[in-house]
Amino acid sequence: MKTRYLDPKNDLTFKRIFGEHPHLLISFLNALMPLPPNRLIERLEYLSPEQVPEHPLGKNSIVDVKCTDNQGRRFIVEMQMYWSEVFKSRMVFNASKAYVRQIGKRESYRLLQPVYGLGILNDTFDNKTEEFYHHYQTINRYNTEEVIEGLEFIMVELPKFKPAKWSDRKMAVLWLRFLSEVEDETQNVSADLLENKEIQEALSLCEEGAFTPKELERYDQYWDYIRREKGIADQARIEGLMEGRMKGEAIGEAKGRTQGKAEELQRIVLTAHQNKLSIEQIQAFSGLSKDGILEILKRNKNT
Repeated sequence: MKTRYLDPKNDLTFKRIFGEHPHLLISFLNALMPLPPNRLIERLEYLSPEQVPEHPLGKNSIVDVKCTDNQGRRFIVEMQMYWSEVFKSRMVFNASKAYVRQIGKRESYRLLQPVYGLGILNDTFDNKTEEFYHHYQTINRYNTEEVIEGLEFIMVELPKFKPAKWSDRKMAVLWLRFLSEVEDETQNVSADLLENKEIQEALSLCEEGAFTPKELERYDQYWDYIRREKGIADQARIEGLMEGRMKGEAIGEAKGRTQGKAEELQRIVLTAHQNKLSIEQIQAFSGLSKDGILEILKRNKNT
């Protein structure tokens, strides 16, 4: 009997792999994050994924995985099944909150360490380029080598991922292939994925038989939730496009009527002028100002 795997992008499986096994999270982050070779993560400690506000009216938030490494840097990892502008805002919000809460009121700003946000998207949001890996920093627009340290964000669009583009980053390719190729009830996994010890362990954590009936029920409930939310988002997008189109058509129609009226008035003014009517007479039946009539005559003085 072949082993059946669950989709690692599901909230349940994603958190089991990366939220309970620090050595797998270290491998994942070192492979995907823009860290210098001499500053890779060696150890990490999980932090509470719930970011409680400091005052009662503040906004509470929960992330998929949150940790700090041996250098004090903080990492927030989120798996998102469909794109929404809200997701981008949430990434910035969560990373900013993690950044400012590193120190107390009387502590020095020098104690602040960088916070990195990693968003893995099973969707696309950038239709202007084929790039699937997006790195955001606070930079000087006129000298991009000048960077304000503090917050960095990585967004990965899985549907656009092409292994050939990252032939020099073997571990990153394996992790992204793992997330892209393993789906609900997958039975056949590529041999080169199985050859890697860390990917092999991650696969074992996705085996359907490793989950209790109650956990499998939660797994299915998550997909129901995603389908419902995606349906709502798609409907809102369609309604927005339709509303925009209707507004555009209405504006175009109004502009057309206005242009037609202007052309008719111009024809009347020119005809009256050719028949030797005075400016005052033209003004009386056209309703135009003297300056308006003179402007028409000026524009058409050679006709």
